Amino acid sequence: MTFKAPDSLAEQIAHYLAERIIRGELKERERIQEQKVTQALNVSRGSVREALLILERRHLIVILPRRGAQVSELTPHHVTSLYALSIELYAMLARAVIERWKVETDLAPFIDIQQRLLASLERGDIGAFVENSFDVMRAAFPFADNPYLQETLENLLPAISRTYHLALERRKGEMGQFMGTFASLLQAIIARDHVRAREVLLAYGEHNCQLVLATLAER
Repeated sequence: MTFKAPDSLAEQIAHYLAERIIRGELKERERIQEQKVTQALNVSRGSVREALLILERRHLIVILPRRGAQVSELTPHHVTSLYALSIELYAMLARAVIERWKVETDLAPFIDIQQRLLASLERGDIGAFVENSFDVMRAAFPFADNPYLQETLENLLPAISRTYHLALERRKGEMGQFMGTFASLLQAIIARDHVRAREVLLAYGEHNCQLVLATLAER
C-alpha cells in the first residue's frame, strides 16, 4: 500500500492502524514496530512516529520507554471508565440539541442518520452501523458549539468504536436495540425533555458497558 497527500499523511497512517486495532487484527499488547509500518506503507519513519502519537492520544496504543508502541489493553476498568465519561459527554450534547434546535428542519440530519442506521442494520453491516451511530454525535456538535467537548469526544471515539465492534461481532442482534434507543432519544429531543434524554443515554451506556464486559469475560 502507498499513501500520498503528505499534508495529512500521519492522520492517514493513524487511521489505517486504528482500523486494524478496532477490527481486532492487531491484538492487545501486540507491538507496533515503526520500521515494519514504514516498509509496509512506504512512508517515512517520522510520519509513522507522528501517527503513533495520534493513536496514543486516542487511547488505542501505549508507548512504553525502551519498548515502543503496543496496542492498549481492554480491561474491565478501562471499559467502565470509558463509558462513565462518554455517556456524560453524550448527555451534554443531547441537552445542547434540546435547548438550541428551533425548527423541525434543524433535526433533519438526525432523521437522515436514522434511515442510514436502518439500512446498515438490514444489511448486517457492523462497520457502517457503528460509523453511522457516531454520525449522531457529530450532527450534535454544531448545537453545542464547544470545541473542547468536540475534541474530547473525537479522541475517545476510536476507543468507543473498538468496544462496539468487539460486542457487536458476537451479538449482532444488539444493533436493533440501538435503533430503539435512538428512536427514544429522538423523541425526547423533539419533546425538549432533557431529563428523559439523560435517562435514555444512561440506560444505553449501562447496557452497552455490561455487554462489552460480558464479551471480555467470554474471551
